[in-house]
Amino acid sequence: MYGPQTLTCKNLQEYLKSLSRDILDRLYNHPATCLAVFRELPALSRQFILRLLFVNKPVAQVLLASWIPQHDAGRDVGDIAAEHRQGTQVLLDMCIWQEVKDQQGNMAIRLSSTFRENLKVAILGGGRPWTMSATLDSDPHQRNVEFLDKYAMDRWESVLQFLVQPGRGQKAISRDAMRTLLHAGLIESGESDNMQITSAGFQFLLLDTASQVWFFILKYLETVTERGMSLVACLTFLFKLSFSTLGKDYSMEGMDNELLTFLQHLREFGLVYLRKRSSGRFYPTRLALNITAGQNKGIIDVPKQGNLIIETNYRVYAYTTSELQISLLAIFCDIEGRFPNMVVASISRSSVRRALLKGIGAEQIISFLKQHCHPQMYKLSSVVPRTVADQIKLWEMERERLEFTEGVLYKDFMSLHDFNLLSNYASSNGVLIYSDERQRTMVVTKKGHPSIKTFWKEEQAK
Repeated sequence: MYGPQTLTCKNLQEYLKSLSRDILDRLYNHPATCLAVFRELPALSRQFILRLLFVNKPVAQVLLASWIPQHDAGRDVGDIAAEHRQGTQVLLDMCIWQEVKDQQGNMAIRLSSTFRENLKVAILGGGRPWTMSATLDSDPHQRNVEFLDKYAMDRWESVLQFLVQPGRGQKAISRDAMRTLLHAGLIESGESDNMQITSAGFQFLLLDTASQVWFFILKYLETVTERGMSLVACLTFLFKLSFSTLGKDYSMEGMDNELLTFLQHLREFGLVYLRKRSSGRFYPTRLALNITAGQNKGIIDVPKQGNLIIETNYRVYAYTTSELQISLLAIFCDIEGRFPNMVVASISRSSVRRALLKGIGAEQIISFLKQHCHPQMYKLSSVVPRTVADQIKLWEMERERLEFTEGVLYKDFMSLHDFNLLSNYASSNGVLIYSDERQRTMVVTKKGHPSIKTFWKEEQAK
């Protein structure tokens, strides 16, 4: 693929599939985890689980094969079968059910007893309370939703601002945040140990807030074992946190030092508000709610109004005083003027190519413009003018006209017969890259060169 590698982020299913069975079994020991996992499964997989929720015996796979989606008119049978296979495979990969043999020796399916019992508690109630305790005395320093939203975004934007300009304001973020950014490959050490943003870092900046937080937390979780913490305990707490209520304070009673350290890190990232450790309470922010759904739905974004006006002449007006927003705009725009409450910029071929060289794609630029458009732009037929969106895509396509393939050149054939003989053989073996009969020149893949060389020697020997 031409150009830098695209930043990819696992969703909850993909992340859990990468964990060992032992870790998954311990995770499923808590109702919050089971309910969070259940919500993110495909619809057909959820139906399978509900059918088996009160069945303790293994269910024959022959019977399972009959549980197929309703055959709608005009729907291909192959698509239905593929959906069924996907629904069953996801549950196998996530160790939610296992393949066993029934009493007759036939292949059967059995739902994990741990997952079943804890999902029952989450859905039907009973057992010990599984949500975080909110039974506290009235907080003399009560924080409302507006304060929590501002606090969360200030903390998160400090991380993003450091990412935009790693050489400045290193004291603005904690060592834990910087360590996570380095581990994620969003920044790297340059000359004289100065930090500089990477191609992945530029792509990260243009994601929506929900996807940014989820990606960042996943990379942080990859380092918890090195920090001396339990991955299972941290994940379980995150799942519990995702079911909390915005604006409510929760007790820290019963937390061990490991969870208190994890809570302190979440505070630094803006996921919780903690006035001081001795207060005995914390407030989840909007960034922590439904965090596991961030990569799929993007529903944890803090409500905000866009500030960009985009004209068909590629001029962009940003009504903002935020240094972060201006820095983000400068990634793919040329800043032409700054006023007390507005910035004037323009999208040009050179500015877009500058962004493309940093690994940012045209769709990411267009998506960023859509997310931050002024409400007035939504009254138009196209939020981002089509002339602007199409031109950005065309500038990207300019860089994809050439494809580089390593190969071996064959030339100076003595006769046309020799050329055609070798060219036809290379073509039949799928290793021919280029052929020019007039110039008697051909190029084959580097991998196919040995076989071509052997074939030519055999022909010469004849």
